[in-house]
Amino acid sequence: MDQSVVPPLSPPTLQARRRRWLKPVLLGAAIMGAGLLLSACATQPPPMAGRELPGFLYGLLHGLIAPFSFLYSLVSDTRVYAYPNPGRWYDFGFLLGVSAWGSGGTTVVRR
Repeated sequence: MDQSVVPPLSPPTLQARRRRWLKPVLLGAAIMGAGLLLSACATQPPPMAGRELPGFLYGLLHGLIAPFSFLYSLVSDTRVYAYPNPGRWYDFGFLLGVSAWGSGGTTVVRR
């Protein structure tokens, strides 16, 4: 028999290969599902009377200083994300501000 010819995989071997990648995928999906389920329980405290809620510009500013705020929050009782906030516009500004830090990683170097 010729050594260069590889016999096709038998069905039990093929099933074993499928099971090998299925466990980590199911475990990852279970962990993500549990995280989403727990995050659904999060609430914000009610706003204090007389204080203006932070909007888009505050979200943008907080996103730009987020890495420094995070480092400071490790040694003090400071939050990176403002609460309570009005919602979507603050979130959008925060996302834009944080994404400004990652834009350098998308640069492609051509030789």
